[in-house]
Amino acid sequence: MFIGEFEKSRKPAKVHSRHSLVIVGGGLTGVCCAITAARAGADVALIQDRPVLGGNASSEVRLWALGATSHMGNNNRWSREGGVIDEILVENTFRNREGNPVLFDMVLIDKVLSEPNITLYLNTCVYDAEMSGRTVRSVTAFNPQTGTHHTIEGDLFADCSGDGALAYMAGAEYRMGAEDREEYGEKFAPDKTRYGELLGHSILFYIKDTGRPVRFEAPEFALKEVEELIPRLRNPEYFSTSQHGCKYWWLEYGGRLDTIRDTEKIKFELWKIVYGIWNHIKNSGKYPETENYTLEWVGLFPGKRESRRFKGYYMLTQQDIIEQHEHYDAVSFGGWSIDLHPADGVYGAGRACNQWHSKGIYQIPYRCLVTPDADNLFIGGRIISVSHVANGSTRVMCTAAHGGQAIGTAAAIALRDHLKPADLIGRERMGQLQSALLRTGHFLPGERFGRGMLPPKTRISASSEFALERLRPDGTRFRLDCSVAELIPVGGPVPAVGLTVQADKATRLTVELRSSSRRGNYTPDTTDKRLVFDLREGENRLTVDFGMRYEAPQYVFICFMANPDVSIPMSSEIVSGLTSVFNTVNPAVSNFGRQTPPEDIGVDTFEFWCPKRRPEGKNIALEFSAPLTCFGAENLLNGYFRPYIQPNGWIPAPDDRTPSVRIDLGEERTVRQIRLFFDTDFDHALENVQMEHFDSVMPQCIRNYRITDGDGNLLFRTEGNHQSCNTIALDAPHTLRSIRFWPEDSAPERHKALMGIIVE
Repeated sequence: MFIGEFEKSRKPAKVHSRHSLVIVGGGLTGVCCAITAARAGADVALIQDRPVLGGNASSEVRLWALGATSHMGNNNRWSREGGVIDEILVENTFRNREGNPVLFDMVLIDKVLSEPNITLYLNTCVYDAEMSGRTVRSVTAFNPQTGTHHTIEGDLFADCSGDGALAYMAGAEYRMGAEDREEYGEKFAPDKTRYGELLGHSILFYIKDTGRPVRFEAPEFALKEVEELIPRLRNPEYFSTSQHGCKYWWLEYGGRLDTIRDTEKIKFELWKIVYGIWNHIKNSGKYPETENYTLEWVGLFPGKRESRRFKGYYMLTQQDIIEQHEHYDAVSFGGWSIDLHPADGVYGAGRACNQWHSKGIYQIPYRCLVTPDADNLFIGGRIISVSHVANGSTRVMCTAAHGGQAIGTAAAIALRDHLKPADLIGRERMGQLQSALLRTGHFLPGERFGRGMLPPKTRISASSEFALERLRPDGTRFRLDCSVAELIPVGGPVPAVGLTVQADKATRLTVELRSSSRRGNYTPDTTDKRLVFDLREGENRLTVDFGMRYEAPQYVFICFMANPDVSIPMSSEIVSGLTSVFNTVNPAVSNFGRQTPPEDIGVDTFEFWCPKRRPEGKNIALEFSAPLTCFGAENLLNGYFRPYIQPNGWIPAPDDRTPSVRIDLGEERTVRQIRLFFDTDFDHALENVQMEHFDSVMPQCIRNYRITDGDGNLLFRTEGNHQSCNTIALDAPHTLRSIRFWPEDSAPERHKALMGIIVE
């Protein structure tokens, strides 16, 4: 385009727009909020001040996204968050199991651009908000790439910015720093003088082996004398030249500064630290193994852990997490440890963090996501209404993103019914919100979907149902250098189990039956029966019969206690809802086999029993005296779409050549949409970057299937499914009395499950 006139005065362009929901912040919280609201029909503006989405998970920071699964290093079984964040991580694992951060950027942008109801504003920084009393009317933002000022009006607003930029401008009450121990009775509240009050920022770096010598000339600003100034460089628990990226999360600084206004100062100090450490690695002469290494990438800006926390209608505290308090308005959950870091960060001595776990996952109430100081504003991400101590757990990205979906769903309901965010706090409205969340695969501990799942007269039947008689040995054995257990579902008598163990010499083997003291937890803190077996050298055939029964359905642990002279048979057979767990160590999440906290910090002592990742993750090869018959079609109506208390899925018999499930609706119904739920191994952490995963598709997932009406007419067919939830919009409304689901893929030793079905 040719512009033929010279102008003396020029001003940035000004653009006005209006949307029903305006989201400030395009990290994982904002992305999940936007996708959720858009799919529910809201006209969404998603405003992000960076060129990419994802925030701390983006290629600009490259921190792996984690939540309740905690690197599979805690006792939170089948705890991956579900909903939209699960969809994103499953998709990333399918497309990008190697953990390339650039490809994760691609996955995020693809998800957002696929939603026609989202208008995306990248490189757009919100710097002002127009208020009318307690109501946010609009935000003003600037895009320096286009030289454009945007004034964006909205009915509802969601602050997912990380620092609470919009809530701050709206006048909402907030805090920075740590509360005193006495304020909420939090025994883990830090000593403010010694420990500090804020978590600092971190910058990560990547290295690359070029295959030839590479020299490094340090910049003048690089930190000198790093060994003296950074004591952790002398600690192999933290420092190794074989590590990079997220392994250097402990390069942290800024906890004694203003983590918002001093961000640039903190960033430059972290750059000094990174280049100083790299100069030390390359030029100190102590690490000849790095001769061919080059510094491939350094973080462009720091990843933040903590800044403002805003006042909501409820303040989540340490006790809510450790004691796993129940809330009538639970809309999300967490399971990361309470993870506090000394404010001195990289320059401090001692441990870089102090992590203390609860025995299971905990609920997060809706009241933490709504501020009483602005009538049409939600707060999401690390800025929600929690104490400093609780923030140590709730701040992590998958937990925050899960809460983002709750906000997106609440916003859609509020827009539809002309409500304010606070209007949903009542119990009746809350039931609607929880039901809307659960129907998308969004998991809420202790809650199950039941409202409108299927018509009241619905009957369900299957061509066959799996009865697990044995987990077949694959020829491998596990030496009991640590204790190992098989988690099995029971409801009634505990079946006796048989197996053949190998003893290197005459010895004794202890086998324990354990359960959790809290239903829905997977911490085996109650020993219900103990048996001791005298073994001779060589093979020993054992029958383990505890003679116990449990009236209420639950999981129990058959524990083979540590004895390095004994090995037990393992099985490569995969069954949805079954897993083995090991009483071993995962230092990455402060799991040393047992949590033994200091006295009087309000944290429990207990053991960690955790699974292994595939391909090492196998079941124990056991034979059951009575088959496990908990895989029936009736599970599809119980409202749980993942293993929880029981496996909760339908699995056909292995010899069923044409397996199917029939859903009789009781009367003719107009069906427009069908939702199916599959097992994508909710026990598996799906770190988005750096960590490579063995599977691109979870082996429990049904990949190929078709749906027909009761007369066999095809309604839908697909191949290559890898997602947890499939929403099938029929090409036109169908009047149906029944439908049938036909799985079409089968694999030996992989007993795949359908976890739920909703007919709408």
